[in-house]
Amino acid sequence: MKILLTLVCALLLLSQPASAVEPTCEGKFANPITDICWSCIFPLTIGGTKIMSLDQEDTSNPGGALCNCKTKIGIKVGFWEPVRQVDIVRKPFCLSSLGGIDLDPGFDAPEAGRKRGDDSGTAHSFYQAHWYVNPILYWLEVLLDNACLDKSPFDIAYLTELDPIWADDELTYLINPDVTLFANLPAQAACAADCVTASAGFPNDTLFWCAGCQGSLYPLNGHVQHHIGGVQASSLLLQRLTAKMHRQGLIWSASGSEGLCGYYPKLQMGKSDYKYQMLFPVPQTQKIAGKCCQPYGRTTTVWGAGKEFPYKGEDFSYLVFRKRNCCQGALGF
Repeated sequence: MKILLTLVCALLLLSQPASAVEPTCEGKFANPITDICWSCIFPLTIGGTKIMSLDQEDTSNPGGALCNCKTKIGIKVGFWEPVRQVDIVRKPFCLSSLGGIDLDPGFDAPEAGRKRGDDSGTAHSFYQAHWYVNPILYWLEVLLDNACLDKSPFDIAYLTELDPIWADDELTYLINPDVTLFANLPAQAACAADCVTASAGFPNDTLFWCAGCQGSLYPLNGHVQHHIGGVQASSLLLQRLTAKMHRQGLIWSASGSEGLCGYYPKLQMGKSDYKYQMLFPVPQTQKIAGKCCQPYGRTTTVWGAGKEFPYKGEDFSYLVFRKRNCCQGALGF
C-alpha cells in the first residue's frame, strides 16, 4: 500500500506543468575581499607604457605621458574600473546582488521562462535584469581624492520589470530599429568571427550587432533566442543591458583620448571597453590562465563550468569593469 501511494504521489508531481513551479529568489551580498577579482583592474598604464599588468589583458591607450584639461596639466593613466553590477534573474523584482531580497511592488511582471521550439528543438529563454551603480573603488576608499574615479553613490538604477520594452520584441524597435539590418544569415554568421576574436583577446567593435560567442546582441531585450545554458544566456543579457544603457544615454564611455578629460556619451556601446566577472552563484575568483574575468563576448565554456546548478544556482550577479583613460592631476570635477 505504501509503495502504491508513493507511486501515485510521484505521478501527480510529474504531471504538474513546469510553469506551475514558481522560481525562487536567491542571492548574496558580495564580499569585497573574497568575491572580487581585483587583478582585473590591471593593467595600470601611464601613457602607452604598462606600469603594472599582472598578466591581465588590455586595450590600446593614448600615447605620450602628459595631457591637459582646461589649462591644467596632468599625466595620462589607464586602468579598468569596477563601476556597475548586474542581476540576471528568473523571478521579477528578485535582487540577487542585495542578498536575494524579494520585493513585492504590488503588481506583476513577466517571469523568466525556458522552452524548446516546436521545430528546431532550440531552447529559448527570458530573464529579468537589474542595473546597479556600484563604484567599488570609490566607496571602499581604495584611492582617496582621485578625480579619475566614478564618484556616483550606490544605486539601483534600472529595473527591467518597469520597462515594457524589455519583454516585447516589437516595442524594442523604438530604441533598436537597426535590428532589421542584421536579422539575416550573413550578419549572424559574421558573429562567429567575433567569437574567435573575443576568445583570443577583445571583441571586434566593428561587428557591433554581435555578442561574440553568446550570440546576437540584438534585439536589446530579455529574450534569448538560442539558450545553451544559464551562464551563456546571462552573459548575453549582461551585454545587451549594457548596450541598452548606452543606447538610452544612461551610461557614458571613459576610454581613449576622448575620455582623458571626462566621460562622454556613446550611444553605440564599445564592446572592448568592458570586462566582467561572476559574483553569484559562484564568485569567479579562481584564475584560469592567470585571469579571473573576461571581455564581453568570450566563450563561457571554460570559465563557466560548474557556475550554474539547480535551485540556488539559477540566478546570476555580475560585476562590470569599464576601461578608464584619464588625465590624472588635471581633472577638477
